[in-house]
Amino acid sequence: MATVISATGSVPGKPGARIATTDKGETFGTIGGAGLEFKVLKKLSKLLEDEDSGGIVETFALNKGAKGYEIVALDSLCGGKVTISMEVVSPMPNILLFGGGHVAKAIISIIEQLGWNYAIHDTREEYSNKTAFPSAIELHCNTVSEFLENETKSKLQRFSNILLLGHDWKEDEDRLIGLLNILGDSIKLRPKIGVIGSKSKWLSFQKVAIKQGIEQNHLDFVICPIGLNIGAQSPEEIAIAVCGEIIADIKKQDPSEPNWRLK
Repeated sequence: MATVISATGSVPGKPGARIATTDKGETFGTIGGAGLEFKVLKKLSKLLEDEDSGGIVETFALNKGAKGYEIVALDSLCGGKVTISMEVVSPMPNILLFGGGHVAKAIISIIEQLGWNYAIHDTREEYSNKTAFPSAIELHCNTVSEFLENETKSKLQRFSNILLLGHDWKEDEDRLIGLLNILGDSIKLRPKIGVIGSKSKWLSFQKVAIKQGIEQNHLDFVICPIGLNIGAQSPEEIAIAVCGEIIADIKKQDPSEPNWRLK
């Protein structure tokens, strides 16, 4: 994201103007267009290539003859000067939890501390209500088919992760087949789908899914069992393993590699 933090003279974007770009090349907002915006978008793309670079602040003079320490001259006739802050902003995860039982509640206790967003779907009202989950941004209590009927490929993109934690494996099976049918090839992008369960249960599910027309390469993008391999057994331990796996994915870290900070 780039933000105009100060401006003098004639400039296309006033203080507070913003533009954002994603690693997929999408852009939102504007800082006035023209050569300034083009230059800033190129710099933002460079920042995205190295997220550890943090951010930069640069002053641009909208006059190709401008000189001065740490001033970037642009081929422009505006004649003003603008200072812009550029930074990499990582969106907070927004996680859909299918099933509001013990594991979901343990995961939410960590989610709330991290400032992440979450939504709940459960077919049982006592496991999907405002009293049980006051901080949920979405609560869904209906059948699996009713939930899926209201979703599309683009709507599901609001979630960074979908975790299937249902009390009934058949329900989770229907959810997963429905999600894979909706997402199709976009399963390679987001949301990332994880399923609680054993490896043998996952192998059994894959046979059912393939018989129903799900492609194997789509199934390969589903994570099952979810969570880092820390020997987790209790809901609280599983929650730590699952959230740790999501954090490692966000930060593009291999959990099996030693942490340089501890060396």
